[in-house]
Amino acid sequence: MKLAGAVVLLVLLTGCATTQGTGGSGPSPSPGVQPARKKELPWLNVPGGQMKTTLFYGPWQCRRQFVNQCQMECAKESHTLMGCIWLADIKLDWVGSLIVLPVPVKAGSRYGIYHCCCNYPTLPKAVKEVERKRWEKIRDSFRDGWSKKFGEWPVDGGISWPGHHIRDLWHGGNPVDPNNIIPVQPSIHDEFTRAYPACYAGQAPWNTVGPDLPYSDN
Repeated sequence: MKLAGAVVLLVLLTGCATTQGTGGSGPSPSPGVQPARKKELPWLNVPGGQMKTTLFYGPWQCRRQFVNQCQMECAKESHTLMGCIWLADIKLDWVGSLIVLPVPVKAGSRYGIYHCCCNYPTLPKAVKEVERKRWEKIRDSFRDGWSKKFGEWPVDGGISWPGHHIRDLWHGGNPVDPNNIIPVQPSIHDEFTRAYPACYAGQAPWNTVGPDLPYSDN
């Protein structure tokens, strides 16, 4: 799901029922699942009301829908899918009033953030460092821009959370694409970093399909 378009979509979804976006987590949690690690951001003023972003963090095995989409994405670029990591869900809640009918309404959407581990070629170390420098140059301004769209970029102890590149730089990820970056708690970011090599190597558990919803909201 493209994060930049998620806010626009949510503002349009002003029905009374919760709406699931493409790639969203609509099913009921699987039996025995644990609450997800999550981060609720402050309410943000948006046209017609207020919006709150909640981030739920994995990593989890990808549900069947995500794996199918990854297979098509890899094949489109003449690559083979080695694995899939469901990194996070982003939940957007909106409260406000309809313009045409000034009554209080609520709406919400949830979008899955996952990475397709296609057998992409890797970049030489020197090239990867150049790409990393591109990210470092725009990092502060990116966080400011992200905060205006989704809510304040998370900070712990005065230190901003790292920005995680969904498609990693070593495998050709765009270092400055706003749709390729999400804030991640440092300890969880370390988990993501450890999971990627296994996913690209086609190793378990990332090479098999997981449950439709591997966590609870509690």
